[in-house]
Amino acid sequence: MKAFLLAAGKGTRLQPLTSTVPKCLVPIRGVPLLEIWLARLEAAGVAEVLINLHHLADQVKAFLQERQRRAANNLKVVWVWEEVLLGSGGTIWANRDFVADEETFLIVYADNLTDMDLKDMLADHQGRREKDCVLTMGLFHTQNPSACGIAELDGRGKILSFVEKPPHPATNLANAGIYVASRRLFDFFPAAVNQRQDPAVLDLGHDVLPRLTGKMYGYRIKGYLRDIGTLAAYYAAQEEWPLERK
Repeated sequence: MKAFLLAAGKGTRLQPLTSTVPKCLVPIRGVPLLEIWLARLEAAGVAEVLINLHHLADQVKAFLQERQRRAANNLKVVWVWEEVLLGSGGTIWANRDFVADEETFLIVYADNLTDMDLKDMLADHQGRREKDCVLTMGLFHTQNPSACGIAELDGRGKILSFVEKPPHPATNLANAGIYVASRRLFDFFPAAVNQRQDPAVLDLGHDVLPRLTGKMYGYRIKGYLRDIGTLAAYYAAQEEWPLERK
């Protein structure tokens, strides 16, 4: 299995930390966030990961090279440089050949911190293959639904509606930025993307996921999950994340 690990963000809300350290390398109890994700993906059976780079990319490359030298692991990591940020959807579209032979793959936003069971989410997605499930979206209950992508589910877990940052949220079930997808996902990208010569800038939440209504299911994440996109959230994570959970 392969995975996209989206890690190119500038982390402007984490300044001054991200003035000198890329967002994906900020330490959680002394362990870079990127290392936590790579270890979790490998434990879930992922064999190859594609990481997109932009802000302070040389530091991330050096980290990955050092990790490859010191770690006895079976996880292959490839990286792609984005001179201009393409957005979550744009990165996946530009690198769709990476999963050309994969029936199922993972998409993960690297600025989340979680101890969730990725294997359980993968099994949940596999069990819905015959139900026309193009994508399974990780969901969590948020206290601020107007600031998130919000999903509304039926009794079987099918997502009936998805709205990014709705002014009047229908639920408090928020998109966690962790997905299991099939190759059919690319059939739901805007048609105009196919006709462009230059890389398209696309956001999954705005440009792609609303097109999947009725074709995607929600998976309620069990365990710890925190988006460390702000300084307050980052410092909270330092207190909440146990040392032994590295």
